[in-house]
Amino acid sequence: MAAAQRTVIENVAIATVDAEDTEYASGHLVIAGNRIESLGPGRAPEGLENVVRRIDASGHLVTPGLVNTHHHFYQWITRGLATDHNLFDWLVALYPTWARIDEPMVRAAARGSLAMMARGGVTTAMDHHYVFPEGSGDLSGAIIRAAQETGVRFTLARGSMDRSEKDGGLPPDFAVETLDGALAATEETVERHHDASFDAMTQVAVAPCSPFSVSTELLRQGAELARRLGVRLHTHGSETVEEEKFCHELFGMGPTDYFESTGWLGEDVWMAHCVHMNDSDIAAFARTRTGVAHCPSSNARLAAGIARVPDMLAAGVPVGLGVDGTASNESGELHTELRNALLINRLGAHREAALSARQALRLGTYGGAQILGRAAQIGSLEPGKLADLVLWKLDTLAHASIADPVTALVLGAAAPVTASFVNGRQIVEDGRLLTVDEDEIARSTRQEAQRLARITAGG
Repeated sequence: MAAAQRTVIENVAIATVDAEDTEYASGHLVIAGNRIESLGPGRAPEGLENVVRRIDASGHLVTPGLVNTHHHFYQWITRGLATDHNLFDWLVALYPTWARIDEPMVRAAARGSLAMMARGGVTTAMDHHYVFPEGSGDLSGAIIRAAQETGVRFTLARGSMDRSEKDGGLPPDFAVETLDGALAATEETVERHHDASFDAMTQVAVAPCSPFSVSTELLRQGAELARRLGVRLHTHGSETVEEEKFCHELFGMGPTDYFESTGWLGEDVWMAHCVHMNDSDIAAFARTRTGVAHCPSSNARLAAGIARVPDMLAAGVPVGLGVDGTASNESGELHTELRNALLINRLGAHREAALSARQALRLGTYGGAQILGRAAQIGSLEPGKLADLVLWKLDTLAHASIADPVTALVLGAAAPVTASFVNGRQIVEDGRLLTVDEDEIARSTRQEAQRLARITAGG
């Protein structure tokens, strides 16, 4: 790193989220190129060469960048619909609209979703996209290009559906792919876009949508495909009591046993929601190191229930946080999930002992990196890791009277982001994106939402 350009951040509170939860009330952090070179208490070492910028971060907390582990970007243009539905009714209400999306719509929605997350401290995002209407264009490419323009680190979970209404599934018949078509398109997406390098900005996972929208064969062959290509696997699991009933009626077993029978438990797998998990299910996830993307706001919006996150963590299940699609979490940003993960889990059996502020921050950073398979590169502030980090301003009216900065960040109002760095590159300054035009994105997302509404009404 001797020849790399350096950015020095000083006079800042630091929450490293490393294995020991090391924190400094006032310290420094040095970025060299795209890596964290050093950090510690007090001021930075004297005599550093090639320092191109020094930041006096008094009144700030620096944390690892937030890691979003479950989302559906396309839903940005169908926000605010079916607001009083449970999951199955909500899906039935919205699938006919979603099945009419095209490439310009998906591009606009991805840009909106990414911009909202990035300006709020997300440095690694993912998108589980599973709706591919025939003739709709290069949807995966549009999503990936939007992430590249925004400047965030990104995982595309290339989804698929092949179980439609005629087969006992929920999606309309015209909204699904064939088994062979889905597998071929997924493999092509991995081969074209997946980067396995340490500092990769784009990765791809294999992600059939859910037990009630894909065939058993698509699940089984999807798992085989992912392992042959060396990429991760993602799907929805155990989200609602209706899903559990569906699995028992159709497969003669609960969701976890069904997933295990199709090869879908393992340390290369993470599942969204996992709300309705019994002790045996949690033990199976812990035994196989299967990860969970916890989406508290969406779970509440759709009345799905309270996931047993404290029990999962105690058993050793890897857990991260997810925004989920913005048709079931209209705010579209991850800070809300830090706070809601803590608050909603305290309504469960463990009450005030369910989660602490620091555990919530860990879910949103290191936990997310872990289930995306990137804990060696991101998720904590440690020398040698990639420089994905956020400076949160905590000396304004909203937070200044809270002595503990981590408590202020998690339980307080959404903290302003003074600076956000991804791969050593600053992408946010004083709450505004440096990489894209937020106002132009707002206009385009509104236009595409209105176009989709017109098409749906006329169809």
